[in-house]
Amino acid sequence: MSKKTYPRALLFGRWYRNDIDEQGNETVEYAQLSSDGSFEFTFITLDEKGEVIDEITELGDWGLVADIHFTLTKNELINEELYSADLNNDDNYQAYKVLGLDHKTFHYQHILTNEEYIMRRVVDNLGHC
Repeated sequence: MSKKTYPRALLFGRWYRNDIDEQGNETVEYAQLSSDGSFEFTFITLDEKGEVIDEITELGDWGLVADIHFTLTKNELINEELYSADLNNDDNYQAYKVLGLDHKTFHYQHILTNEEYIMRRVVDNLGHC
């Protein structure tokens, strides 16, 4: 049985997703995946009025092998202060099965929790993909 493989270069660039939690708060994620394997993820939580409750930026490394996407968080930016992540903490290592990836969307599922996420590419130049 052959595994589905995805070109790593399809992930280069900026991505976006948002979800509403059980309390009615919106979580927005912005992701920058660079060709050198580095990432910057910003998570913003907004209350029902659209006011920021929480904001955190994670920095680290990412990769894609066949249909497995993985991340390693090395630093966190909280309230404009940069902190080193605890590399002994298992939560800083994540792995996902890619369910779909093209120039517009990235659909993936967490290996352990089975939670699914769909990110959409951020296009800077309208009319270009």
